[in-house]
Amino acid sequence: QVQLVESGGGLVQPGGSLRLSCAASVASGRTFSSYAMGWFRQAPEKEREFVAIIRSSGSTYYSDSVKGRFTISTDNAKNTVYLQMNSLKPEDTAVYYCAAYYSGNYYDRTSYNYWGQGTQVTVSS
Repeated sequence: QVQLVESGGGLVQPGGSLRLSCAASVASGRTFSSYAMGWFRQAPEKEREFVAIIRSSGSTYYSDSVKGRFTISTDNAKNTVYLQMNSLKPEDTAVYYCAAYYSGNYYDRTSYNYWGQGTQVTVSS
């Protein structure tokens, strides 16, 4: 069992930056570092889409739309995964969710079995 709580969303101007955090509570018997953690986002009237994932090995993968602008990282001592978002664009506006990966294709939301409640990011002047 994993409980996830996101924070750090807000309103930012185009070209600005935000850092999202996702704090995890992990049931005994597992460690946070053993989970691959991902970020997804969902804009109004759109499907939830993959943003980034970091595996327990430290390897990372990004969607083409955020590659070079977003960075995913973890602090295992704090059981927290971060998403640093730079050079934000209006099209980045969405609710951002963190999730714990289970199995399958990492870009497929059905491959994740634990989700946070989401945090709103709005990019607007």
